[in-house]
Amino acid sequence: MVEVRELSQPVARQIEEAAQRLTVQGGVIDRSAAEQTERTAARLDPALADECRPVGDGGVLVLRGLRAGDMAVGPTPPSWSESPREAMCPWDATLLLIASVMGCPFGWEGQQDGRLVHDIVPTKGHEHEQTGASSTVVLSAHTEDAFHPDRANLLLLACLRNRDAVPTRLASVRHTRLSAEDRALLERPTLPILPDDSYAGTDEPAAAAPPEVATVWDGDAGLGIRYDPAYTPLEHADARYRAAYDRLTAELDRVAVDVTLAPGEVLVIDNDVAVHGRKPFRARYDGTDRWLKRVSVRLRRSDRPRAEAAEHGYGQRLIDPLASS
Repeated sequence: MVEVRELSQPVARQIEEAAQRLTVQGGVIDRSAAEQTERTAARLDPALADECRPVGDGGVLVLRGLRAGDMAVGPTPPSWSESPREAMCPWDATLLLIASVMGCPFGWEGQQDGRLVHDIVPTKGHEHEQTGASSTVVLSAHTEDAFHPDRANLLLLACLRNRDAVPTRLASVRHTRLSAEDRALLERPTLPILPDDSYAGTDEPAAAAPPEVATVWDGDAGLGIRYDPAYTPLEHADARYRAAYDRLTAELDRVAVDVTLAPGEVLVIDNDVAVHGRKPFRARYDGTDRWLKRVSVRLRRSDRPRAEAAEHGYGQRLIDPLASS
């Protein structure tokens, strides 16, 4: 299921050099530098676009060979808000360059202050949540930002530190075996998916009901999925639907694989094909805990259900610097 690609040395070196130039020119790398990053990405060797070509049916790709893996990083911060942003500029620029080759990076107004590059670290007081800040619980398999119609097409997770070899668990809906009856039930918009706890200021617009959404759909490229059981009120569905949802969950668990990222590796997830989660671990909060970087990427093409266009997204707005391009 997991495709592994080793970036060639010339391409890896070119990414590193471009990231260094952006770091010197742009200071803290974020939305203000997105247009400059896109222009820089467009001038890179076409071989990079080939090595970052779309993910296959498994929905999961690991990119290796980035020299960014050799960059010195300080202690793992105690929360995303305390990340040393200036020190992280080379990493942030590297990720935004790769994201810009694949599509258009974006952020969320109510998540991590609208930053384009997020820090995923265990945080005290959040150990038991179903968010990236948790640690002692299983982070259930889910579609990233499943509550929103404009959720990422691709999700990039880059590893800065993973001394405890904490695995990311992944499963492709296209590897599951579902009956025609179950697919028909799950393709019918039946339940909403609510926003997760990592968002600030996200609320359902007044007088607007949570939209019912399809869990799976049959797109041009194959079966797609929109799935987040931790934020889906399954108790409101009838027994037949709940049974079909349970069978989907069991199938995703059956085909799931674990990927343990090493520093410098980037996990690319097709957010319409593969769900992801994380096994529990014990955080030490001593500067040595697992530390990932995350970037959401939109593509110009999409074969999601047309009905999604009418959803309100619970008032959560995208930070999309290149939306007009």
